[in-house]
Amino acid sequence: MVETAQELPWVISVDDHVVEPPTVWSDRLSAKDRDVGPRVVRDTCATQRDPLRQKARFTKGGDGPETDWWVYEDKAMPISMVTACAGFTPDQFHSGPIPFSDMRPGCYDPKARLADMDVNRVERSVCFPMVTRFAGQLFLEAKDKDLAMRCVQAYNDWMIDEWSGGSGGRLIPLGIIPLWDPQKAADEIRRNAARGCRAVTFTEMPSNLGLPSIHDPSRYWDPFFAACDETTTVLCMHIGSGSKMVEASPYAPHLVDVTLTFTNAQLSMVEWLVSGQLARFPSLKIVYSESQIGWMPFVLERIDKVWANSRAWAGQDAQVDRPPSEYVPGRVFGCFFDDDTGIANRTAIGLGQLLFEVDYPHQDTTWPNTPAVVQRMAAQVSHDELVRIVRDNAIDCFGLDKELPGASS
Repeated sequence: MVETAQELPWVISVDDHVVEPPTVWSDRLSAKDRDVGPRVVRDTCATQRDPLRQKARFTKGGDGPETDWWVYEDKAMPISMVTACAGFTPDQFHSGPIPFSDMRPGCYDPKARLADMDVNRVERSVCFPMVTRFAGQLFLEAKDKDLAMRCVQAYNDWMIDEWSGGSGGRLIPLGIIPLWDPQKAADEIRRNAARGCRAVTFTEMPSNLGLPSIHDPSRYWDPFFAACDETTTVLCMHIGSGSKMVEASPYAPHLVDVTLTFTNAQLSMVEWLVSGQLARFPSLKIVYSESQIGWMPFVLERIDKVWANSRAWAGQDAQVDRPPSEYVPGRVFGCFFDDDTGIANRTAIGLGQLLFEVDYPHQDTTWPNTPAVVQRMAAQVSHDELVRIVRDNAIDCFGLDKELPGASS
């Protein structure tokens, strides 16, 4: 029986995004740091002023209107409209700048976000950062690492105390770490876990950032992984968190790149499954955000066959003594927002490994039409399966309370 909209479960979205409001660092850094830390300035979209004209990530060209720029060290970064386009129609999307005044307040204001979640029947939400980039790469690239460390802590304080703190548990805190120092990263994990933050964003491909890979023989990441294992902090790896995506052939439309955004997640998952890290840290969980799931059954089938047939000559560095897919249950999760192929093959992945997302306020978001997506899914799966996929799996993965006082259901 097809469920009506009111019979559908409210969802827990494990991949949304926040556009950091201008006061994140100015309210938390010292007066000295405030003048050099991340801050918002108003300027034109054009190339009238250094250093903005040299460091803009997005420009529309010419002497355009004023917009808001995040400025930090030698970078000046406007906010790309497609990362804050909730409420606009697809024909209005563009990659140029958008000022705070043109955004839907739910992009940056927690109370407005909760209201937008209500419209979309979203009970709880995990939100990735924007200006720091998905894994906090902004601070990895900073010259002054002492200031960068204070900025990391200020972000986490804001995320836990202000963004999530007044939400009654509906906005689930997601921290960042100092990627350049795994021991300080471990300290930050423990500091935040003590305050209820049990999720951290991490890069899907550290080597793309010039960092040691998860296979590094010195075990560079051990302090960080051990802290996550000890505190049951979940590693959330968003597509693009390695700062390098698949690139199409010259002159191919950007549509090719957008279609293939899941490819880094494929590579990362295979590396994790043969790295031995999941064996060495038995409570560690990894989540692939915005990766979709339709590719997972083939990858899991393929990696087991390669392990069985080729490990004698190709697996000399593999740190696993059983079929790699056996590390997936309860440990490795794929996230999706609209993936009929993945749903049809859900048992090949493992029903418990599927997490749902809304991707608010990005261009792919299903907001405010997520109930229609869930209703279509309800025609493909049983009610119990639907509840697991859109809600209960997230509760199990992130160690959340089963029920949220005051939440609709």
